[in-house]
Amino acid sequence: MRDPLSTTFAALADPTRRALLAQLARGEATVNELAAPHELTLPAVSRHLAVLERAGLVAKTRQAQWRPCRLVADPLREVDAWVEEYRRFFTGRFDRLAEQLSKETP
Repeated sequence: MRDPLSTTFAALADPTRRALLAQLARGEATVNELAAPHELTLPAVSRHLAVLERAGLVAKTRQAQWRPCRLVADPLREVDAWVEEYRRFFTGRFDRLAEQLSKETP
C-alpha cells in the first residue's frame, strides 16, 4: 500500500483531476456540472473522481437524488508541508546566490 502523500501526488499528476479540484475549490458540484467544461464522458469523469476520492481529496454528499462532490483540503495541507521544507531549502540557496552575485558585481 502506498503512503498517503504518494497517493495524493498520484491523484494530482493528471491535469484533468487538477482541473476538477479547481472547479471544486469554487464550491460543491455534481458530476454533470464537473463534466460540463471537459470533453469527457460522465463515466470518465466518475473514474477521475474515484481516484480523487481514494486520495481523500474529494468527498461525495447526498442531497435528495443528487450526489454533489466537495473538495477536502487536508491532503493538500500535507503536500504543502512537504513542499515547504524544499521551499525553505531553495530560498536559502537563492539568497546565498544573490549575496555572492552582489559581491562579484561592481
